[in-house]
Amino acid sequence: MSNSKNFYISGQWVAPEVANDFDVINPSTEAVIDTISLGTAADVDKAVAAAKAAFDSWSQISKAERYAYLEKFYAEYKNRAADMGAAISSEMGCPIDKANRDQVGAGIWHTQGLMEALEKFEFERPFSDDAPNDRIIYEPIGVCALITPWNWPMNQVVLKVIAAMAVGCTMVLKPSEISPLSGILFAEIVDAAGIPAGVFNMVNGDGVQVGNAMTGHADVDMVSFTGSTRAGIAISKNAADTVKRVSLELGGKGANIVFADAGEKAIVQGVRNMLGNTGQSCNAPSRMLVERAIYDQAVAQATAEFANTQVGLSAEPGRHLGPVVSELQYEKIQGLIQAGIDEGATLAVGGTGKPDGFATGYYVKPTLFVDVNNDMNIAREEIFGPVMVMIPFDTEEEAIAIANDTVYGLTNYVQTTDGAKANRVARRLRSGMVEMNGMGRACGSPFGGYKQSGSGREGGVHGLEDFLEVKSISGWDPESA
Repeated sequence: MSNSKNFYISGQWVAPEVANDFDVINPSTEAVIDTISLGTAADVDKAVAAAKAAFDSWSQISKAERYAYLEKFYAEYKNRAADMGAAISSEMGCPIDKANRDQVGAGIWHTQGLMEALEKFEFERPFSDDAPNDRIIYEPIGVCALITPWNWPMNQVVLKVIAAMAVGCTMVLKPSEISPLSGILFAEIVDAAGIPAGVFNMVNGDGVQVGNAMTGHADVDMVSFTGSTRAGIAISKNAADTVKRVSLELGGKGANIVFADAGEKAIVQGVRNMLGNTGQSCNAPSRMLVERAIYDQAVAQATAEFANTQVGLSAEPGRHLGPVVSELQYEKIQGLIQAGIDEGATLAVGGTGKPDGFATGYYVKPTLFVDVNNDMNIAREEIFGPVMVMIPFDTEEEAIAIANDTVYGLTNYVQTTDGAKANRVARRLRSGMVEMNGMGRACGSPFGGYKQSGSGREGGVHGLEDFLEVKSISGWDPESA
């Protein structure tokens, strides 16, 4: 890419203050496909200064004007969809069909949801009928540091950038250095849409240099981060000295509770949902809890589905799984698979090592453990790969207890044809989201979790509110503009 070694600051592509090359690896082939620059605190200072300078004017333009800019962005994003799919597929190993359909599609879907929310949002509203001289005003929080992960690049970039932009914030984006090409392309799209200089800025880099400089910066008013719980804790500590708002979307260890009266497709759908994106999703249903009356049958179904799952090059069309994103991620997953074997879980499919025929590339065998208990490491740690565990339960109460026995609380799943039971269980699950009977959540619905899965919500009106301050005014003249 022509802008690979540059950063996007104040509407211009600029060279880093200090040259620091970093190779981008295609995880399917382990080949270097591009080289980016890693920034420093000096680059962050320039980007934050540009965002701060642009805030006053951007925050004061009308909602209609900002909406018009988002329409231009939306059109440019769709124009570059094929380029975006190719970039994501090559940088993080997502098979090309899924990259085009789901990875790129997530950016389209979330932009639509945020634009619809903006169109309906009232930034000024009366406090109540009983207090006609009190007014509530929602105002942009200011300069935002946005840090996004490698596993769903456009899903997370759009949820942060477009929400912040929509309400009048300015920002600095740090995409993952592991999957940066989509972020560079995103900056090109923003530039082509004519977004005013300084509203959006992008600096590539790692967490130690650029991430720390962004999250601790005195002129940054808010941090929105998606990534590991470990990194989220470190960011919260770094941001505390300047008492800035921190919104976190972190890890998960979702439970998929399958009752005996679930539909006949529940097990296969659960496995496919788990294996989507090669298991590299924070909301993956990685713990399948199955009522004991159908447990043996469920194990047989899941085993067959795992055994029939194919892996392949990300550039090839089809419904296969790609590699995991990096050698580091591959080694982490291998260690956790071995830990499951050592703990005595029954290995039904897969195991350590690479699939047959894949000596090159960071490919992991689709791996299923059965007869697992919730005290095992493989049931407690977020593996972030194509590895699922199955745990039997006897009663509704036991299923809820197992599901909630985790430090995470992002997404849980319920499968039953009994509507009353589904609703009852959903109310008791300690997670920010619950999906039932294979039904996805609506466009614009809030995404986020409880406990160590983070704080704040993304998407739709809740995503807009994350980037807003609430001002309460008395003595308002309701007859005046």
